Amino acid sequence: MELTHFDKDGNAVMVDVGEKEITRRTSRARASVLMAPETLKAILGNTLKKGDALAAARIAGIMAAKRTFELIPLCHNIPIESVRVDFEAHGENRLIIYSTLVCSYKTGIEMEALTAVSVAALTIYDMCKAIDRKMVVEEIKLLEKTGGKSGDYRNEG
Repeated sequence: MELTHFDKDGNAVMVDVGEKEITRRTSRARASVLMAPETLKAILGNTLKKGDALAAARIAGIMAAKRTFELIPLCHNIPIESVRVDFEAHGENRLIIYSTLVCSYKTGIEMEALTAVSVAALTIYDMCKAIDRKMVVEEIKLLEKTGGKSGDYRNEG
């Protein structure tokens, strides 16, 4: 397998996408935040002293997706068409965060989807750390991507 972010001498390079075709691309990612049951109740009941954790995390995730190229050194600045950040309570102590992104461009939007859920999860931690410092951000992963030369991918695990 050829690593595309290195030249023949092993130097890091940004991939040249100049000759690639523009195609519609989507990506979905997920992160999980494990917490005390009381913390999840406070989030869902919107009773945190800092305010609405889900609203703050949603905005943070959207903002992060738009700034991914500034955070990940070799990412392209992608014209994002759509970002969604959604939340789902799982059991009594886990919050699942999903992102769904769409673009029409020459390269994929996976890193933006992963960045969105990562920053949204960190925002949940920040909003709740006063009541639960034992929270754990875990299982950040790409769920699926569509479009591009390599075709579609679905994480079946």
